[in-house]
Amino acid sequence: MKGYTLFILNASCGRVSVDEKERAEHYVMMTETPVPRLVMKLAVPTIISMLVSSIYNTADTFFVSQLGTSAAGAVGVVFSVMAIIQAIGFTIGMGAGNILSRQLGAKEDEAATVTASSGFLLAMILSILLAVFGLVFSGPLMRLLGATPTILPYAEAYAEYIFIGCPVMCCSFVMNNYLRAEGKAMYGMVGITVGGLLNIVLDPIFIFSFGFGTAGAAMATALSQLISFCILISFFLRGRSSVRLTLRKVSGDIRLYLRIVFIGLPTLARQGLASIASVALNVAASAFGDAAVAAMSITGRIMMFAFSGMLGFGQGYQPVASFNYGAKRYGRVREATRFTALVGTAIMLLVAVLCFTFAPQVMMAFRKDDADVIAIGAYALRAQMLLLPLTGLVTATNMGLQSTGRAIPATILAMARQGLFFLPIIMILPHFMGITGVAIAQPLSDGLTFVAAVFFFTSFMRSLRRKEKETASGKVPV
Repeated sequence: MKGYTLFILNASCGRVSVDEKERAEHYVMMTETPVPRLVMKLAVPTIISMLVSSIYNTADTFFVSQLGTSAAGAVGVVFSVMAIIQAIGFTIGMGAGNILSRQLGAKEDEAATVTASSGFLLAMILSILLAVFGLVFSGPLMRLLGATPTILPYAEAYAEYIFIGCPVMCCSFVMNNYLRAEGKAMYGMVGITVGGLLNIVLDPIFIFSFGFGTAGAAMATALSQLISFCILISFFLRGRSSVRLTLRKVSGDIRLYLRIVFIGLPTLARQGLASIASVALNVAASAFGDAAVAAMSITGRIMMFAFSGMLGFGQGYQPVASFNYGAKRYGRVREATRFTALVGTAIMLLVAVLCFTFAPQVMMAFRKDDADVIAIGAYALRAQMLLLPLTGLVTATNMGLQSTGRAIPATILAMARQGLFFLPIIMILPHFMGITGVAIAQPLSDGLTFVAAVFFFTSFMRSLRRKEKETASGKVPV
């Protein structure tokens, strides 16, 4: 796969980028289109992309759950691996994407191509290393991630093909973020959606028709991601992107890679801690049996699907913020941040009401024959929905800080939800409250994260207002 990718990168070396007229029109669109309309235009395809991405795991959970409670628990265990793959892809994709978006906003097109090419190669190398490590140490790793003796065989079978497809998955996340950062989220949506729909079709065929079981779900996911990869890279090879992917533009300057990782730190914290939190959740739930692990696994997939809508909306806002920040249109950044927080809260409120109302029915769709799984899962899902609307402000603030290069406060806020608050709660509360402590750990963490986000949001908006005034007065903003 590495050699094939390098060949593709070389094949694009001689291609001419999009013409100057298209660049000028794109610049005007990003800096002159009314902010609410622009955010919605970029957010809708990104929301669809995020929802479809979450379908990979949700579909696997649904079909694998028909094989039994232990099989359902295996998907939850391996989700930690998927979170690590996403952490690498999104960290590099959003780190490099935010940089290249500001470079395009400042009309530094050649520098943007260097950033994109360097980030892509970095992601490919890191994902190959992760795949080799996972395949060699699969058994011990699955046990470390919370697999019980009955869940372990299913988890190992599922994880094998996930690791094989790791490089393709990781680089697909990177390219999707590049296209979104350019303001061309529609292209990314096409690639991700085709793969997601294919995954839904292939899952029952591989799992039941071919009799591959849990391994079949992973095969379907890996193959679907490969198709997404081919579609996404075709946009770069056919000149539909504003940046190129070419080995000739890969930077040898270590400072660029450090900058990519530094800007991507909030994403690494968010995604990486999500993986660690998933492990901690599995370990805490395993003390109460396979039914508890399966219930929290299913609840986690549902929460991921629900929250992915907010993440998609926030990621649609990011190129608006970073591009206009690079163009010194600070008033538009402030307006976009406020709009994203308000609309995001409304979206999450609607999702929360629906999931809270139909929690038992949602759980029954996954495991209708296991009353314990349904009871535990419905309680946990309703508890988490109570504070889900608060994630609107949290997400807008976190992504606004990251988009404008404020990596340290963005990283602190990104660490809060699944790290600073959730991990201590999930390690302590179950000892005093049993399975109830496992179920309410996430909503308690969400409430505390919201309190922290209010402080960061106020400070961020104040700094944008100050820069706007300095620009209007002719001063150079610091």
